[in-house]
Amino acid sequence: MTLRFLFLLLVFSTKFVSANTYIVGAQNIEYYPHYDFAAKDDKGLGWAILQAFSEHSGHKFVYLSMPVRRLQMEMLKGNVDFVYPDSPRWYNQITKADEKIFSAPITATLSVTLVKPPLESNGVDSVKHLAVPFGFTPVEWQQRIDDKLTQITAVEDVYTGLSLLNTGRIDAIDIEYHVSQAVLERNPTLGEFAIDVTLPHNIVNFQLSTIHHSTLINELNSFLSENTSLINAIKRQYKIEDGTQVIESFRKQQDVRQEDIWSPL
Repeated sequence: MTLRFLFLLLVFSTKFVSANTYIVGAQNIEYYPHYDFAAKDDKGLGWAILQAFSEHSGHKFVYLSMPVRRLQMEMLKGNVDFVYPDSPRWYNQITKADEKIFSAPITATLSVTLVKPPLESNGVDSVKHLAVPFGFTPVEWQQRIDDKLTQITAVEDVYTGLSLLNTGRIDAIDIEYHVSQAVLERNPTLGEFAIDVTLPHNIVNFQLSTIHHSTLINELNSFLSENTSLINAIKRQYKIEDGTQVIESFRKQQDVRQEDIWSPL
């Protein structure tokens, strides 16, 4: 009995599953407000947009949360129809980007380097010890890591990383901005942190990927392009800001010249 059949049997308790019911394999990482597919009710922004598409199209989605590596394996085996989030820019050893079909961006995330004010020094040389949530790869820091100029500490969750930063045990944390803000909103005594715009930051799109269901991807793309007001309203509900505007706001606050903002080599 395949994983797909068993899971659908457990969810629907019926012999039949409609042809327009699909399994979305989702990362089992708490990354709220972007996603938390293990949550019972509100599973985050990505889920909310896909649910809006579900109501619009009539397609039904079942969300199966699992480890990142296993997601690609189960899609390759046909046990899940889609993977979220995914990106053609991400590397994995299971599937190649040119083997998959990607949707248009469902949302854009803002990966930043958070520090504890006041900003006593800028530039990558000031970061000797960097925290990174477990399972994530700090791509923009990789050369310094390889050269043993920056030491990495993998943390189980964002709260732990911010606690280490607050107590000065690390110099910075590589994290998605909105995720950090959600944690701070729930834990207002944790401390104050800021994006150092002279340190690595990047805007990364979250997309839905599939191997076989190109027609549904096309439907989703049309929905996203034709319902921008609805999509933007959902993003406001989850307090997702435009990444470019966030960086510009911190640049002005820190009185950093445009030419001094970090950019990849």
